[in-house]
Amino acid sequence: MNTADLGLPEDEGREALPQKGDGRRVGVPSTALFTDQYELTMLQAALKAGTADRRSVFEVFTRRLPDGRRYGVVAGTGRVLDAIENFRFEADVLGFLRERDIVDEATLEWLAGYRFSGDVWGYPEGEVYFPGSPIMRVEGSFAECVLLETVILSILNHDSAIAAAASRMSAAASGRPLIEMGARRTHELAAVAASRAAYVGGFATTSDLAAGFRYGIPTVGTSAHAFTLLHDTEREAFQAQVDSLGRGTTLLVDTYDVAEAVRTAVEVAGPELGAVRIDSGDLLLVAHRVRQQLDELGATETRIIVTSDLDEYAIASLAAAPVDAYGVGTQLVTGSGHPTASMVYKLVARAESPDPQAPLVPVAKRSTGGKTSVGGRKWAARRPDAYGVAEAEVVGTGPVPAALADHQLLVQLVKGGEVVAREPLDAVRDRHAAARAGLPLSAIQLSRGEPVIPTEYVQGPSGS
Repeated sequence: MNTADLGLPEDEGREALPQKGDGRRVGVPSTALFTDQYELTMLQAALKAGTADRRSVFEVFTRRLPDGRRYGVVAGTGRVLDAIENFRFEADVLGFLRERDIVDEATLEWLAGYRFSGDVWGYPEGEVYFPGSPIMRVEGSFAECVLLETVILSILNHDSAIAAAASRMSAAASGRPLIEMGARRTHELAAVAASRAAYVGGFATTSDLAAGFRYGIPTVGTSAHAFTLLHDTEREAFQAQVDSLGRGTTLLVDTYDVAEAVRTAVEVAGPELGAVRIDSGDLLLVAHRVRQQLDELGATETRIIVTSDLDEYAIASLAAAPVDAYGVGTQLVTGSGHPTASMVYKLVARAESPDPQAPLVPVAKRSTGGKTSVGGRKWAARRPDAYGVAEAEVVGTGPVPAALADHQLLVQLVKGGEVVAREPLDAVRDRHAAARAGLPLSAIQLSRGEPVIPTEYVQGPSGS
């Protein structure tokens, strides 16, 4: 049978695609205008005030998880690294800014030579996070760090939301393969990023060829209802597909009458038929009936794939059904009701002067309405209990307690402007599986609840 139709790689030891970073095979254009105008006007004002060169520390974090979620998933880090590398103000971009009179000539001259030369630390991609976790820390001059705010948040908020939904779905699937099928339900470029994030969260394959081309994600797909409707009879459609794709293909059996289609499918392909796909109806009931029918026809190895607007709850409800794989589209690429992770990018420390040796001073927004933040350059560690299961996310400033030294979470991603932590996407996917497995079992419950572990704050002597 053709296991690729089920969302399974045909060859676990397949040759790796040519890779740069997490596997992209095409270039990334300038990301300099993936930003908000006020980033540039702040830059202009800081340059004029003489504060633009002050050493600064920005952190990405979220104040809360989406309602009912138990953990978040860090996704998009590899794309952030690409975005930082390609944040360049080329001639046409500078021309646009000049034409619109967005910033003055002195600022345009500064932008023409922009290259990020600072450091970036962060949770490794695929790791889980909680409210207050310093998911990413960007350090350098105020001028070079502030410009990256929008593009970093754009990537991390989108990809982390999709990966969190994917993680919940993969947990609900309990090891059954998941196929990402959401390209037609979102923006064409967002679809590629969503496919990548879904793979991080535990999906096995994608229907999106651009995602396969760019990131090396295994791709699958056979036919839709249109192919059946094209032919004079369902039998002719099945025969044409089997003649072209082989007996191991997946036949779509719910265009007309499911029972009749299953019978015809086995008659055409024989018991070697790879799989049947069901895209409508009461999936629990239909799956049981189809399994019984396939077995009675001798197609005991033929698998059943279900689609039809699934989410994690629908997948969990099918746990007892004889389903072998799930195809998920709309609910996945929209974050299953939570399309953003609500991350923010805040200045948490800055130097007292442009002097490179000037000490850092903690800074923080103080306001009502739940938008306060904690100042100071932070570290993070996940404290395990006696059984090795996570019991708290500890976030602090100053020295790291000795007991937590071996449990720190942040790793260096960029050093002196150079990316130092690119890795294959499969490594990111494996990391997420391990990180989720290290949480309390209640993390994968779909019932509403608070974050599965609390966040504790430890303030060092200087608070910086």
